[in-house]
Amino acid sequence: MKEQKNNDRPQLYDLLQPGFGLLFMKKKGPGLFFIISFTLFLAILFWRHQLILVSIRSLITGTALLVTSPVSFRQIFTYEILEIWIASLYALLVPPLLFWLSARTLKKARAEKEEGKEKELSLKEIGWQSFKKHTIALYASVTVFILYSVAFLAPLVSPFSPFEQQDFLVTAYKQPFTRIDALVLNEQKGVTIPLRKGNTRSDRLTNALISDFQVLKTRNEPQKLRFIDSYRIEGNSVIYKQGHREKVIPLDKLAGESGYGKAPSGFIVTRSFFLGTDQYGRDILSRVIYGSRISLSIGFLVVLISVTLGTVVGISSGYFGGIVDNTLMRIVDILIAFPALFLILIIIATFGNSIFLIVITLSFTGWMGVARIVRSQVLSLKEQEFILAAKSLGLSNLRIIFRHLMPNTLTPVIVAATLRIGSIILTEAGLSFLGLGVQPPTPSWGNIINEGRDSLLNHWWISTFPGIAILTTVVCFNLIGDGVRDALDPRMRG
Repeated sequence: MKEQKNNDRPQLYDLLQPGFGLLFMKKKGPGLFFIISFTLFLAILFWRHQLILVSIRSLITGTALLVTSPVSFRQIFTYEILEIWIASLYALLVPPLLFWLSARTLKKARAEKEEGKEKELSLKEIGWQSFKKHTIALYASVTVFILYSVAFLAPLVSPFSPFEQQDFLVTAYKQPFTRIDALVLNEQKGVTIPLRKGNTRSDRLTNALISDFQVLKTRNEPQKLRFIDSYRIEGNSVIYKQGHREKVIPLDKLAGESGYGKAPSGFIVTRSFFLGTDQYGRDILSRVIYGSRISLSIGFLVVLISVTLGTVVGISSGYFGGIVDNTLMRIVDILIAFPALFLILIIIATFGNSIFLIVITLSFTGWMGVARIVRSQVLSLKEQEFILAAKSLGLSNLRIIFRHLMPNTLTPVIVAATLRIGSIILTEAGLSFLGLGVQPPTPSWGNIINEGRDSLLNHWWISTFPGIAILTTVVCFNLIGDGVRDALDPRMRG
């Protein structure tokens, strides 16, 4: 009877059971990860659902227009729209992926509980079980995932444009949590692209895409705002003050109903600047959010390139030995002896300071330590019995390297990668602070701190919040690196 009762449960319950099951796994990594991440994504979907629907509709229309008329698509396409498309897809695809991962984790945990201790765990499973015991490392992992998610979702979660100067006579140097009134003008924000007059399929797709693009580009403020200190109504005009200036604007140029002797409705709004503003009236929160894309992406790309290059050089040097080993290691010794900062400064001063050059420069000055670590691992592994057996069977060098050596050298590589991301983020922030990294007005955490260094005592918030972002990110990556190292080291497992 009990089995029959379980079979009669609704299918919706069976579908949602993995997610609800993880809600009671608060002491485990998957439960914490699922609760925090899923809640945040649901909140973003609820908050920005209309913008996401317009973005997905424009993506479908743009794909159809690209197939029908590539020339028309290129004429109206911008990278800003691409960023919004990526953010919308990320917001839609990550929650189902999180739900699937949670279902898989819960199913696996139940299977292990039913089988008891008889099942032998693999090295990867042993390492994961050990990593889950590091509570601090788990919290750091959730924090890093949230930081990268915010970077992906920047066009959706940013309250203002990071580049736009918001009437700096009124909005400059405002403290955190400041609320400022603004007049809502009838004129639309931005330049409106003229619609096509034809009636062909290409013209209809182009017009639909232009309309959606206009909505996406003015997503934060559909109508133009004019921030003010104070205002008063006199007849059919509004007299407002911006700093020491006093200006007049007719009521018919403002949004809402207007009439003589009657206070109009809807032409005044209030906007909040949660982290304050800088000297140009730009929102610090928006600049920190957009700056995370630069700092986090540079850290990830640099570590990916440098670790890959260091692994290739280390395996080649340790496995082949002889002239190859001597040549590669002497190159490594020379590059390590040369001050990395001076080399970076020389390259940037000679070729410029684009983001691409910064990534390449940091990548090719940070692989030497990984190469030495991998080489030492390979020197000890290639004398092991399984390598000698593979050679006696006539396996090729590439097969031995990729199937036997490389998987056994991943442990120190993963640890080095997780520990190095934090140092790369600090290096990029330092270069941007010195004016040698990402150039304004493109925001990065380093140049935001640089913009506020001259007014640190009076306007502390400009440099403080990006500094907190750097501190949080670097500490979290270091905690993750410590947790991974302890999890993968057999001597550290409890």
